[in-house]
Amino acid sequence: MMPDVMPVSESILKALHDQQVIAYPTEAVFGLGCDPDSEQAVNALLTLKQRPKEKGLILIAADYSQLVPYIDDSRLTQQQQEQIFATWPGPVTWVIPACKTTPDWLTGRFSSLAVRVSDHPVVRQLCRQFGKPLVSTSANLTGLPPCRLAAEVTAQFGHDFPVVAGDVGGRKNPTEIRDALTGDYVRLA
Repeated sequence: MMPDVMPVSESILKALHDQQVIAYPTEAVFGLGCDPDSEQAVNALLTLKQRPKEKGLILIAADYSQLVPYIDDSRLTQQQQEQIFATWPGPVTWVIPACKTTPDWLTGRFSSLAVRVSDHPVVRQLCRQFGKPLVSTSANLTGLPPCRLAAEVTAQFGHDFPVVAGDVGGRKNPTEIRDALTGDYVRLA
């Protein structure tokens, strides 16, 4: 049973609707996120992170139904789907074939998309209130360690940067990433 979480502030939701980048606590570190359907917002996030578009991004969601518009799960066997569902909600990111309509600002140079159904209560509340998944990448400027506290986000990104209140989960390492078609590890936790 997920603990009760305070509703996400209207200012955070407004920032997302206004195509801004926000920071929020995840399983191990604070993440930077934005509306995955906004090329402007994703480009702002990529610029902030100095991350090349070709690398692709992760989507983080409250539940599987939020990911369905972006992934082609018809290419997965029942066994592959069961393997994915056995780890969700939780700290495992799966690389799944993307829908042909999924924009390349999310997939980068790939025909797949990295996705996760989070078990972090703040992430789940945020995605529920926003009504869709968010782009998720670690909250840190290039060359600096990922932020684990809201104060670290403010120190790196400034006092006006929108930050969702909350604590990161207890994980010490970033979530593992696995290929849904092969089961292979892309990144170990």
